[in-house]
Amino acid sequence: MCHYKVGPRLRKQVTGYVVFEEYVPLLETGSFGASIELLCGQMTLQLRTGGQRDVSSEENIWKLCEYIKTHNQYLLEECYAVFISNEKKMVPIWKQQARPENGPVIWDYHVVLLHVSREGQSFIYDLDTILPFPCPFDIYIEDALKSDDDIHPQFRRKFRVVRADSYLKNFASDRSHMKDSSGNWREPPPEYPCIETGDSKMNLNDFISMDPAVGWGAVYTLSEFVHRFSSKNY
Repeated sequence: MCHYKVGPRLRKQVTGYVVFEEYVPLLETGSFGASIELLCGQMTLQLRTGGQRDVSSEENIWKLCEYIKTHNQYLLEECYAVFISNEKKMVPIWKQQARPENGPVIWDYHVVLLHVSREGQSFIYDLDTILPFPCPFDIYIEDALKSDDDIHPQFRRKFRVVRADSYLKNFASDRSHMKDSSGNWREPPPEYPCIETGDSKMNLNDFISMDPAVGWGAVYTLSEFVHRFSSKNY
């Protein structure tokens, strides 16, 4: 069972995820940096991570969706961008590079790609995990998300699942969330231009929000997410 002890309003932002000073156990803040090559069949994607995490999981997944669309490795309609967050923006995920041992990283939000193949098998592409890449859906649920039964209600995860084609069409970010209060970059931003649409330059919060009345896609609890996409249910 996971026990958390939270002091009032003690969170601080550290390059994209939230550290709570009174968690038990405390979240480690050791840095890492590496260039990782991700091989998915014949699909190769070069990314860089730095500091505590890659500061733009939402853009990495957008680029992965774009790669799938342009290279025809998989059908785009089989793929989804999945935002993981909750009302408190405190979601524990295990098996992360920022804390590779047994404890979780507490993210404000995290973004992964879900691929539901025509054969009925589902896979998760998490660019921050130490699990296999891609990871079979049910293994990712068991090892990285575990169960909500042992988690305090305020930490329970919700999932906004957006079709990849809709994500490519509608997502926009001016990267303002990657800067500190003085307007300086917390980490070097991606070299390519900001992603924007004809209607918006910044709508990231509509994707992070777990209000079903906001944004795109459908919002699920963990149990609903597993029931909808688990390979065992096909």
